[in-house]
Amino acid sequence: MDPKAVKSDLVLILDFGSQYTHLITRRIRALSVFSLCISGTSPLSSITSLNPKVVILSGGPHSVHSDDSPSFPDGFVDWALSNGVFVLGICYGLQLIVQRLGGEVRVGQKQEYGRMEIEVVKSCGIFAGKKVGDKQVVWMSHGDEAARLPDGFEVVATSLQGAVAAVEDRKRKFYGLQYHPEVTHSPEGMETLRYFLFEVCGVNAGWKMEDVMDEEIKVINNTLAPDDHVICALSGGVDSTVAATLVHKAIGDRLHCVFVDNGLLRYKERERVMETFESDLHLPVTCVDASDQFLSKLKGVVDPEMKRKIIGKEFICIFDAFAQELEQKLGKKPAFLVQGTLYPDVIESCPPPGSGRTHSHTIKSHHNVGGLPKDMKLKLIEPLKLLFKDEVRQLGKILKVPEPFLKRHPFPGPGLAVRVLGDVTEGNALDIVRQVDEIFIQSIKDAGIYDSIWQAFAVFLPVKSVGVQGDQRTHSYVVTLRAVTSQDGMTADWYCFESSFLKDVSQKICNNVRGVNRVTLDITSKPPSTIEWE
Repeated sequence: MDPKAVKSDLVLILDFGSQYTHLITRRIRALSVFSLCISGTSPLSSITSLNPKVVILSGGPHSVHSDDSPSFPDGFVDWALSNGVFVLGICYGLQLIVQRLGGEVRVGQKQEYGRMEIEVVKSCGIFAGKKVGDKQVVWMSHGDEAARLPDGFEVVATSLQGAVAAVEDRKRKFYGLQYHPEVTHSPEGMETLRYFLFEVCGVNAGWKMEDVMDEEIKVINNTLAPDDHVICALSGGVDSTVAATLVHKAIGDRLHCVFVDNGLLRYKERERVMETFESDLHLPVTCVDASDQFLSKLKGVVDPEMKRKIIGKEFICIFDAFAQELEQKLGKKPAFLVQGTLYPDVIESCPPPGSGRTHSHTIKSHHNVGGLPKDMKLKLIEPLKLLFKDEVRQLGKILKVPEPFLKRHPFPGPGLAVRVLGDVTEGNALDIVRQVDEIFIQSIKDAGIYDSIWQAFAVFLPVKSVGVQGDQRTHSYVVTLRAVTSQDGMTADWYCFESSFLKDVSQKICNNVRGVNRVTLDITSKPPSTIEWE
């Protein structure tokens, strides 16, 4: 999708490392306004080429006093002023504006973290819809504060401790909020963003999934020659299925889907997924059984990053072989590979600003973005790479992908390799985690709570504990259950089951899965953990 072709003004977020940056993107898209997030240290040409109407400078963990603190590129301020671009700084972004435009930022006498109350002191600009004296609760997270404002700026809101909470220079179209309006802990934050974008900046809202579909089809057809053939790697998940359906709508039978059984699938996944592809989606799918190939390469490997790299490499080897077979059949070798890469994958693969790295901080390399070999022969088509998961589901609904399929929980590209800690080929670990996972998921469905959970699964721990089963001492494995709620997978909270449900599931697992005598529950949010264990 070409951002310039979107029928909405673009709001560009410059990311300076805040854990909340992606939420700004989400909140703005929820207002039917297209938004993108790029590194705050991107060159000026990367910013200007996107022609944004509004630029938002995100928060971040840095201090503007540090020598290595990240900043927007030289020439940014002059470009914004000469082109009438609105700029909003949030938290660190506000301090960056103050410092770079000639003001002063100091270490605050009183640091402000968590819920704080602010008061409007001037009814203008971003708070023109408020009255002087109006108060609201916001989420603060800063140790530094603006001590002296640049010429032309004025304070429009303060915290009850007297610290600057909001500033603006309406003539130059520069604004700043010391708090985070994008988080739910700032109850009026969404309204503040809405007022700023529509009333202050005059942004045009035109971000619709129907337009995304039409634009993506144009991009696909413009990318491919009329006789080009394309391979699509289907995993059975929502992302790859929606991507395949979209490409199939664009090029028809020139799409050739392949579903690989890598030996790391869930219980009866292969049979269930293939039936759905054939009977419901009518996609041309070839199933390749490569279980032995994958598991032999993974034997003895315990490092999670290495497992992901191996799996990514083997997938590409299979796709290359599949392409060669198609070449013999069609007389022309497919040159493109479709993947269901999503925007969170792209965001998590960006280098953290100020980290000194020029590559991704390795969170999960083989999630379409970072685990593919550099010498891959196929060129990538990623029609969903600017969309979040919930947006992909909206697109899938427009494309008439069956509702039950769209509601499926996410399943990682490396499969059960990241749900079996350690060597996946050791003993019967894969069989155990498959059986436990099936019992857990079926129990969730039977309880009618499947759609209330973003993702649920079982994890095999390479740990044994002592138990008593059938009046005998056992020394068996420990498994853990994980279930989270989320909107886009970027942040998540653990799902709070009723104790009776957990008791029932635990009994079913211990009574029906040989080799397990202890069941635990993961009650960690993201952050600090990731959703998957590896």
